[in-house]
Amino acid sequence: MNPGWYIAPGVTHPLEGRAPMKIGIIGAGNIGGNLTRRLTSLGHDVYVANSRGPQTLTALAEETGATPVTVEEAPRGAEVVVVTIPLKAIPDLPSGLLDQAADGVTVIDTGNYYPQRDGRIAAILDEGLTESRWTAQHLGHTVVKAFNGTYAQDILDRPRPAGAPDRIALPVAADDAAAKQVVRALIDELGFDTVDAGGLDDSWRQQPATPVYGLQEGVDAVTKALAEASRERTPDFTA
Repeated sequence: MNPGWYIAPGVTHPLEGRAPMKIGIIGAGNIGGNLTRRLTSLGHDVYVANSRGPQTLTALAEETGATPVTVEEAPRGAEVVVVTIPLKAIPDLPSGLLDQAADGVTVIDTGNYYPQRDGRIAAILDEGLTESRWTAQHLGHTVVKAFNGTYAQDILDRPRPAGAPDRIALPVAADDAAAKQVVRALIDELGFDTVDAGGLDDSWRQQPATPVYGLQEGVDAVTKALAEASRERTPDFTA
């Protein structure tokens, strides 16, 4: 059994009555790897890529049934593309990366900005651009910010059926209402609740060093944490 598999007692297969999606995942680190595990276990057709090439993803492919591909190939025909790489690597992604994705492709951005790792990005530090707005500008396509404050292991260990008292909620921010709904439905399928965190210009509320970042709580606590966020950055994020 795939370690990411989860169906609550009495619940039918999660894909019953709906078609699986073609999903491209760019980045096979902790979040990308565990999303690959869960999404394949739910029956989705997953194509996964990293910066080192598909030959380095053999073990993950054998474990999950996902197809290892190059970064350029991952979005081809995909209805959902997950970009889960360090922020500093975003400008190095191939030009026209999403040109061959499915019409209306939904792009999920899981990234976070860490100045010590990513270097100084003036548009974020000085101009106040949110991380996901900056990423969207580089991709030339709007994004949905999700999973950025989620512990990777929770993706495997903490899915719960709808209505469970210990079901975790994840904030989701996006400008595109239809794309946001696609992501919220996908997260629900994965076994988590969601909270609408507004548009990309509001997504600072779920960036690192905010109350919701890493919060393993339900809808009410996540909603409260988003409301309590401050735009003032800690010293770690002003360097």
